[in-house]
Amino acid sequence: MKKLMILGAGIYQVPLIKKARDMGLYTIVVSVDGPYPGFALADKVLKYDTRDTAGILAAAREEGIDGIVTTGTDVAMKTIGTVCDALGLTGISAEAAKRLTDKADMKTAFAGKVSTSPFSVVKTLAEAKDAADRIGYPVMVKACDVSGSRGISKVNDPAGLEEAFDYAMAATHTDHLIVEKAVEGYEIGLDGFVRHGQTVLCLPHDKHVARCAHSTVPAGHSFPFKGNEALQAAIRREFDAIVAATGLNNCAVNADVFVTGEDTVSVIEAGGRCGATTIPELITIYTGMDYYEGMIHTALGEDFDFTPTRAVPCMGRLLISPVTGVITAVDEAGLQAIRDEGIDFSLDYGVGDKVYQMKDGTDRIGQVIMASDDEREIEAVMDRILSCLTISQE
Repeated sequence: MKKLMILGAGIYQVPLIKKARDMGLYTIVVSVDGPYPGFALADKVLKYDTRDTAGILAAAREEGIDGIVTTGTDVAMKTIGTVCDALGLTGISAEAAKRLTDKADMKTAFAGKVSTSPFSVVKTLAEAKDAADRIGYPVMVKACDVSGSRGISKVNDPAGLEEAFDYAMAATHTDHLIVEKAVEGYEIGLDGFVRHGQTVLCLPHDKHVARCAHSTVPAGHSFPFKGNEALQAAIRREFDAIVAATGLNNCAVNADVFVTGEDTVSVIEAGGRCGATTIPELITIYTGMDYYEGMIHTALGEDFDFTPTRAVPCMGRLLISPVTGVITAVDEAGLQAIRDEGIDFSLDYGVGDKVYQMKDGTDRIGQVIMASDDEREIEAVMDRILSCLTISQE
């Protein structure tokens, strides 16, 4: 039985763990202690911070793992790259992982190779003010080492810069931030896969966002993206440019992109892992190939055919609490009636659990996935599900 180490035990890693078990693999799930649902599914649990590279590398050696992988999070990527390099496993390299988990390093790698907005790396408020004045408002102020839209703010004028700087500094574990020009356009997602140095999958998709206090937060996606042929070609060129500039290989790739014209785009950022927010499930529905299986086979050094066999329109949305509070009642009969209709949804919390009004990408309370391209249909389902929950506002 091959051993697969999965970093993270949260809600976004649960489908990956389940798929690995379905494939007959011995799963070693690694995470800090906490009420994470992935622990109950693992063959073995190791309580490490996924950023503890030395500790996890030693554990990987001791366990004799055959592969290491995660999905939906950037936090573990440096560790995965280090373990892959040290043990000769298939996956992202330590160098590429480092480059892509610090937005300052990433943007520096992009410069002159990938279409991206002007930026500066700053350490102090004074430097941030100078950078914003030089680049020109509106600007984005970003923490460099966190995901889920944490520590990110759009600033329209100098009056808002200090608050944005403090917010980003509170979120980061580094001593620096980036200030970059806010791009005009509409945002889409871009997921794909690189194997043996070649792009084997490139899938742009529409992105649904929720407005929060500091910025917009991804709250869902839909396939396919219906851009014209010239725009699709531009997106593919930028995907390949991201891979070349960062050294990505043998891994999933996730990027956020602004469409700025009929055949032009600007890359916001990229990661060497699959996106979250229902993306793996939607790729599976849309293409007909199991994307979790593809990630796992690749991590084990095994072949997998990433060629789509179909193109089924589909969409997914996060369920979001309208308020911060506690779930005091759940209409189970109402939820079962929705399940009986064949609708794929899940809830992360139950009676007695505290939920939060969305401030970043971690504040979800569930998700809905449908093989449909009708926005009204999925929104109606979301309303029905949320109506089954009673939340006592704090």
